[in-house]
Amino acid sequence: MKILGVSGSIRKKSFNRGLLRAASEVAPEGVEIELYDVADIEPYNNDVENVASPASVEAFKSAIAEADALLIACPEYNGSFTGVLKNAIDWASRPASSTPLLGKPAALVGASGGPSGTARAQAALLPVLIACGLIVMPKPGVMVRNSASLFDDEVNLTDQDTKDRLRQQVEALAVFAGKLNGPA
Repeated sequence: MKILGVSGSIRKKSFNRGLLRAASEVAPEGVEIELYDVADIEPYNNDVENVASPASVEAFKSAIAEADALLIACPEYNGSFTGVLKNAIDWASRPASSTPLLGKPAALVGASGGPSGTARAQAALLPVLIACGLIVMPKPGVMVRNSASLFDDEVNLTDQDTKDRLRQQVEALAVFAGKLNGPA
């Protein structure tokens, strides 16, 4: 099973990137998490799309198509998800008739330095993902709060409880995707 991990943060020392790295480390046997960096995707522009999608967009869409599921790490900025993440989703959703997002199983995780643990950002992102045709796993969910105390200076997750919750999330996503996608 191949899961594409997408972070809504492009900071080098992002807790959300660290969360995806940790998820790949605790993934069960037979589950591979490929981390995808959306930093090179230019701002969505319908004029550009009408001529040809940029190579960075086509590469992202191909990675989504090749994955069995998406694991989206959603940071929280100003009570919502990031423009970087919205931009990547907007590009991937076009054209609506052939988007690789349609019917793709997905799950959310998120890490925040604050006390809410990305609850508002994940709640804001959910209707966008549903509108794009993704099938979002409802549980168990991972919202990590006060992240600075759970990661080391190199943004490696050090908290065992959070690693355990991530492992449960990845295991649940693999089962969820397997049920939706059918036998390989």
